[in-house]
Amino acid sequence: MASDQWILIIDDEEDLARLMGTVLHKEGIINVVTAGTVADGWAKFQEFNPGLVLLDIMLPDGEGYDLCKQIREVSNVPILFMSAKDEEIDKILGLAIGGDDYITKPFSPKEVAYRVKAQLRRAGFSEEKAAPKNLQVGPFELSANETELKKDSKTIELTAKEIGLMSCFMHHPNQILSKETLFEHVWGDEFFGSDNTVMVHIRRLREKIEIDPSNPSYLLTVKGLGYKLHTKG
Repeated sequence: MASDQWILIIDDEEDLARLMGTVLHKEGIINVVTAGTVADGWAKFQEFNPGLVLLDIMLPDGEGYDLCKQIREVSNVPILFMSAKDEEIDKILGLAIGGDDYITKPFSPKEVAYRVKAQLRRAGFSEEKAAPKNLQVGPFELSANETELKKDSKTIELTAKEIGLMSCFMHHPNQILSKETLFEHVWGDEFFGSDNTVMVHIRRLREKIEIDPSNPSYLLTVKGLGYKLHTKG
């Protein structure tokens, strides 16, 4: 792990998060950032691209489990759950959805620091050898941080929602994605049966990536099922 990478602590107990930050500093881990909600945690994850995440399960605006799934869609960064939920089923679930460790509260901050360092050692070799790569699908190239899309090496100006849609399609090329799946992934909310939002953004996206938006070659409608990104060759 690069020495300048960050550790992200997501826990609504501010005193605990602050204490963990202090202990990590004493162990030589200087770059620590904290968040207290799922929404802030996801925003900080995108902003700082941390090398490890310490994640509480019960947060004011949702569950850490859901945030873990969201992170796992874009990153293999080590995730350590911290929770007062100590039933075996909770631990199994946390590890099954992508967690690398599960620590029950109350815990020794020093022990957590050692577990953090152990995870960083395990992840360090592969992270140093393999820098994040851009995603290439057909003529499209999505930057590793998913902020820029190119088609045939030319940058296409997209909104955040349009980038989110292209990310979905490019991670699942030639697969049919329902409106429900797209809405929940890009808008981060439950789908309540309104097609209009997704349809409007799909139309705008086609206007930017297709030669003939009325007769698309890449972003195809699959009647009654959803949409798919068709890649040639």
